[in-house]
Amino acid sequence: MISVAYYALVCSDRIAQPVASSDAAAVAWFPFDELPETAFDHAAIIAKAHERLVAKLDYSSIALQFMPDLFTLSELQAVYETLRGSELDKRNFRKRILSLDIIEETGEQKRNGNHRPARAYRARRPNRVEIIK
Repeated sequence: MISVAYYALVCSDRIAQPVASSDAAAVAWFPFDELPETAFDHAAIIAKAHERLVAKLDYSSIALQFMPDLFTLSELQAVYETLRGSELDKRNFRKRILSLDIIEETGEQKRNGNHRPARAYRARRPNRVEIIK
């Protein structure tokens, strides 16, 4: 059996519910950390796709593809932490991201919960993944 796999980043509000076909009794979307048991080597394929996505965080602007038009640095950091599965130092994260010239401040603010409003940012080149170093 030969498997060919592709992965794509798509905004969750643009994804339709999957529909079962003749070879599947039921289908659904699952959070990455709650995937059901898979057949054949599919778990290894999924793990490799996740590994490659996480590796791209270090040298590309791919994380911005998960962000809405306006976002805070805390929201962006949450994406990095979710994908990596570990916490990042807030100060070092902000320093690195701001030095990369991939986002720009909008002059607006966003309020999340009862905290004071945070600066809002946007991607400089939305819908485009760039190599950074």
